[in-house]
Amino acid sequence: MSTRHFRRHAAALSASASVMFAACGGGGGSDGEAVTVDPEPTLACSASETSTATLADQDNAPIPALAKPAKGVPFTEPTYGTSVVRLTDHVAEGLSGFARQDYSRRQAFNADSTRVLIYSISGHWHVYDAVTYQFIKTLTGPAGDAEPQWHPTNPDLLYYLPTNGVGMQVRELTVSTGADRVIGDLSERIRQRWPTAHAAWTKSEGSPSADGRYWCFMVDDASWGSVGVLTWDRDTDRITGMLSTNGDRPDHVSMSPSGNYCVVSGDSARGTVAYSRDFQTRRKLLSKSEHSDIALDANGDDVFVAIDYQSSGGSLFMTHIPSCTRTELFSTYIDQTATALHISGKAYAKPGWVLVSTYADYYAPDATQDVRRWLHRKVMAVQLAASPSVRHLAHHRSYVGEYWGEPQASVNRDFTRVVFNSDWGNDTAPTDPLDIDAYMISLPTW
Repeated sequence: MSTRHFRRHAAALSASASVMFAACGGGGGSDGEAVTVDPEPTLACSASETSTATLADQDNAPIPALAKPAKGVPFTEPTYGTSVVRLTDHVAEGLSGFARQDYSRRQAFNADSTRVLIYSISGHWHVYDAVTYQFIKTLTGPAGDAEPQWHPTNPDLLYYLPTNGVGMQVRELTVSTGADRVIGDLSERIRQRWPTAHAAWTKSEGSPSADGRYWCFMVDDASWGSVGVLTWDRDTDRITGMLSTNGDRPDHVSMSPSGNYCVVSGDSARGTVAYSRDFQTRRKLLSKSEHSDIALDANGDDVFVAIDYQSSGGSLFMTHIPSCTRTELFSTYIDQTATALHISGKAYAKPGWVLVSTYADYYAPDATQDVRRWLHRKVMAVQLAASPSVRHLAHHRSYVGEYWGEPQASVNRDFTRVVFNSDWGNDTAPTDPLDIDAYMISLPTW
């Protein structure tokens, strides 16, 4: 279990939110045929490129120091002119440890961008108003790694899983009333194929298809050993494919936005693979599991967007999944430096763009020190094209003294709202590394 998931699993144990495991609801339907894993995918997409792609929009403006803003008072980002607001004040609002957006691969905003999901270290999930910036409520039901997913069209509904997927259910929560029901109970059907199955989840980094219909889950036994991967159709409550992993545990899994592919990400010899929904065809996307997301390109096709630290330029790249064609976006190894980054491909109504947030820039011993390169410590929109355009949105000003301070920015469906995390340390380590809040960027329609 990665550090991220270990910490969140531990946090979930202290959560007092109620998690229901009732074996109710979730009708049957004939299941897909199980498929045995082949030693290697049948189609390998482009390998690591030697390209060191560059682009024109290399703005390297300095990061001016800025006092930590008060909650709820929009201000103009001093370098890029965007409208930013501090969304949370975890101390004043009584939230344990911090109040942060959960992860770049999670859609933080509901269907009409009026609500934002916020997570605290206690394992509780909270809802904020994205218009008034006010705290609304703490959710009852989702706790810890519950993987909440907003309904794609109903702004008052979200889906979630029992903590860590234990119980193998998918639940639906009405946020305004707290009404909660099971929409898929997969437990008995999964155990018919894998008798030791204990949990079905994405390991907290996956999403359903853009329309919320198709889901991909990894299945673990009670010792967190991997037994398989499956796809599920919400509308028919039918398992559409099953894949035995024979103990080769993925790092995480996710459905592609179109619902055509289950992307299984791992660091074994198999790497990261896009399987068709029935697991009959497969495409190898990358030899490792790196920070990534699955987005829609300008034509509305599924693309896998990731960083490739094994390539000569540490490329940010995209692979068009249907054709298995790779395109380099830009290099991240610049003048003997490197950086970590996260990608959010959740702007499904703005196809052809992803959100990238960078942090933890690294300088080789003989590199020019304290001179940040153009992509460091930023939140930016990146076009999914060769030699892409880049829109610089903000410096996140997070010192990132530890994991929770990573910006992990997430974008809404039409790319008019962005939420990111910051300890607001500027260049100085904060006294309390858990003093972290969520900040929101508002953009005009573009």
